[in-house]
Amino acid sequence: MAGPRQGVISLAIKDRGMLQNNYMPFVKGGGVFIPTEKTFELDDEVFLLLTLLEDPERFAITGKVIWINYRTTPGGRQTGVGIQFGGADGERLRKKIDALLAGYTRIDQRTNTM
Repeated sequence: MAGPRQGVISLAIKDRGMLQNNYMPFVKGGGVFIPTEKTFELDDEVFLLLTLLEDPERFAITGKVIWINYRTTPGGRQTGVGIQFGGADGERLRKKIDALLAGYTRIDQRTNTM
């Protein structure tokens, strides 16, 4: 049996609405949904390059695929994968996202996951 595959995924999140739509706060250590047509399996390791809003810092962290929306996923959700953040840089990224979303609520906004 083969081990998990590895890949590189990048995403530039341009506004707080998009951040809320893709953030996965219910994941231990935090996570983010990445719209992609690339094929991954659960537990695949990925290298994530993420830019948040107007921040010039680009986060480069390792993560693991923990969620998959296939083209056939019910509810009209976007095709892609959910990545669980890993390591100390993942924790720093989670804290940064939580701070960016503090006080921002759009209850009526549908997310790409739950």
